[in-house]
Amino acid sequence: ENISAKNEYYCEMTALYWAWKNLDADCIGLVHYRRYFAGKRFALRKESRIANRSQIEEALEKAPVILPQKRNYWIETTYSQYAHAHHEEDLWKARAALARLHPGQERVFDRVMARRSGHRFNLMLMRRDALQSYASWLFPLLDAAEIDTTGYSARDKRVHGFLAERLLDVWLAQQDYRVKELPVAHLERQHWGRKIVAFLLRKMGIKNDRTAR
Repeated sequence: ENISAKNEYYCEMTALYWAWKNLDADCIGLVHYRRYFAGKRFALRKESRIANRSQIEEALEKAPVILPQKRNYWIETTYSQYAHAHHEEDLWKARAALARLHPGQERVFDRVMARRSGHRFNLMLMRRDALQSYASWLFPLLDAAEIDTTGYSARDKRVHGFLAERLLDVWLAQQDYRVKELPVAHLERQHWGRKIVAFLLRKMGIKNDRTAR
């Protein structure tokens, strides 16, 4: 069972859906070709920063949900950062779908969108019961949002993946699962100068299709 045909819109979440539906595992998670959970912040070889099995197992002993350290926006809320970087109306469609499927949860959505930090990148490792709870809540919601990507750039067509990044914290805010945060190992250069400039340009209403999440 898969949603591979929707990869253009769901990006890495296509893989999470497949894992949820097809893997028989105690824990299921998602990393990327360029982003991993880090065991060490600094190492001469980038690959040496990636958390190894014993470090991951140690983290799972402390909490059933492993997430990346939160990204702080300082001068932006989660809502305004998304609105400046993507299509604002898609957030409203996701909120409306949430209100239809789970009446009352839109108030949790509003609180999360008002925060100035959040878990990003769609990186996660969860015990099976937590992943079942998250995925069975998330994927019907993304589908119900009925996002029309006509006229979107190739980047913005990945809207369901971008929305999933923000919706993770909406789900989490309603759970009692303990969470362990780990740093992220980036295997590609981050180009922070470019990212900061793009961030400020978006703040002024100038969008660039190559800007970061």
